Amino acid sequence: MIADLLESEAVAERPRGKFPWLLVAASVLLIALLLYVLFVGYLPAKQRVAQLERELKTLYAREAELQSRLAQVDQRHAVRDRQLTALAAERDALVKRLEGLERELAELRRRR
Repeated sequence: MIADLLESEAVAERPRGKFPWLLVAASVLLIALLLYVLFVGYLPAKQRVAQLERELKTLYAREAELQSRLAQVDQRHAVRDRQLTALAAERDALVKRLEGLERELAELRRRR
């Protein structure tokens, strides 16, 4: 009985279902677009980001080195300023002492 139903004209001559070619084409197009974005857009951008991160790391290291050198130069400059101030004060003291000694010498010469 089931065999008779499967062999009947309605089942035997049933039209084949249409294959959804539009869906297949859209899927292929989606895959192509995904691969394009992945290989043409994303991977080079990711490599560029990695390169820029390496460059930034190098620049930060260089900046740290320059900051260190600047601190050393500032420290040396401050030491030199203190030395210059001390020498100027010593010079002024010596000038005053010299003037005082010259006055004493002048008074001693006048007394003689």
